[in-house]
Amino acid sequence: MTILDGNKISNDIKAEITREVELIKSKGEKVPHLAAVLVGTDGASMTYVNSKVKDCAMVGFDSTLIDLPEETTQEKLLKVIHDLNTNDDIDGFIVQLPLPGHIDEHEVLMAINPDKDVDGFHPTNVGKMTLDLPAFISATPYGILELLERYNIETSGKHVVVIGRSHIVGRPMSILMSQKRKAGNATVTVAHSRTVNLKSITQQADIIIAALGIPEFLRGDMVKDGVIVIDVGITRIPDSTKKRGYRLAGDVHFESVSAKSEYITPVPGGVGPMTRAMLLKNTLLARKWRL
Repeated sequence: MTILDGNKISNDIKAEITREVELIKSKGEKVPHLAAVLVGTDGASMTYVNSKVKDCAMVGFDSTLIDLPEETTQEKLLKVIHDLNTNDDIDGFIVQLPLPGHIDEHEVLMAINPDKDVDGFHPTNVGKMTLDLPAFISATPYGILELLERYNIETSGKHVVVIGRSHIVGRPMSILMSQKRKAGNATVTVAHSRTVNLKSITQQADIIIAALGIPEFLRGDMVKDGVIVIDVGITRIPDSTKKRGYRLAGDVHFESVSAKSEYITPVPGGVGPMTRAMLLKNTLLARKWRL
């Protein structure tokens, strides 16, 4: 069994981006600039956005954090997005989700200029991705592709089962894995909460991408020997033995599944760091495409 080390690969990608930024600076050109919009005080969102700011500093990007109070109106948020859309110094930006309940996330995402949509959530980017045209790919699916490619995992002709059909991970992942690409050319099954006899499907899978948000759902008796497992989930599980009072668990029961796996991602340290790295890669692409 080999651990797919997202920390190592993400650090490799950051080092590559850093070298590109140093070259940009040596030519006296504009460095990439990422902005992040945070509405409210959700703890996980605050941690995630702050980590993105640190990542930008690490690779030499400029960054801007726009921190808005919980009571921010939709009209105010849309004005902020308009200003970012029209600010030539900003190459790409994200609006951190989830948003407070009184704000329409769909309308907010639609307001983002697709050319600055480094999260890859705008329908224009999703449509281009589906047609295999140049587009910003959502950072988590993009990171999974990169992880598979850098470990030289053969996917052509393999049976990939994606558990989960979210617009952020499951659905784009199923499309990308079926496309003609290095980490692609697979036969893909999408499973979800209404899937009947899920266990019989996962037992046939050569590669499983678990992105359903239920901790430790996929267990050893649901997979075959030699399976490759990508665990997208991360959930805090109460644990009195831990100093923080909780432990982090993925959608995969690591102990039982790893015993039968050829490759598997850990939680934490697998897909999460790759997501952050690919947001930086998208921002660098945004800067190149806007020249």
